[in-house]
Amino acid sequence: MHITQLNRECLLHLFSFLDKNSRKSLAKTCHQFLEVFRDPLLWPLLNFHSPAELKKDNFLLGPALKYLSICWYSERVKVCNIEDWMKNNLQKDFCNRHENTVSDFLLQVCNRCPNLLSLTLSGCGHVTDDCISLLLINCPNLKTLKLENCVWITDQTLEAATRYGESLQTLHVDFCRNITQTGLERVREKRPSVMLRAERSANMIPDNKPQKQLMLEKASRKSVHL
Repeated sequence: MHITQLNRECLLHLFSFLDKNSRKSLAKTCHQFLEVFRDPLLWPLLNFHSPAELKKDNFLLGPALKYLSICWYSERVKVCNIEDWMKNNLQKDFCNRHENTVSDFLLQVCNRCPNLLSLTLSGCGHVTDDCISLLLINCPNLKTLKLENCVWITDQTLEAATRYGESLQTLHVDFCRNITQTGLERVREKRPSVMLRAERSANMIPDNKPQKQLMLEKASRKSVHL
């Protein structure tokens, strides 16, 4: 029997063992395989290893998507994690090239994937609180949210999790340096059933310009004297 003689269910099963690039290559061979590639049932799980992969046309976003992870562990991630006021022009140029890539992709997820159950973001230094808040609103079934080394994430995301994450069971905000202990305590108070983890986050130094930090210290000393 030739592979093209297999029924749709068998072809979907075979395609499920292939990575995104292999699926796309096979889909180019005939119309039948292209239809299988476009079947939403083939795409309940998506894993990406760099922002560049999000721009490729080798996957499908749809209501069948349940599990999504974008984990960038390249050495270049360190550039994104540098405070904006400390970046030189070369580093700023590097970040500008992909600054909105992940956020724009997540906005597509908000619009196309309402049944998302799990989201993992690691090394996504430019993802914002507003983006995560919108995703929590548009994906009401989200049970697991894991954020690691996402330096723009603040207590605003924690507040959004308590307000909109009605289905949320697991929340990780590891190595997110702008998360505070106050924000974590608020989650524990409002949503005690959520499995909350924040490895190192509340103990890291938040992003403050030296001038701003100096002004805060002076204001603090002045209030003490008063």
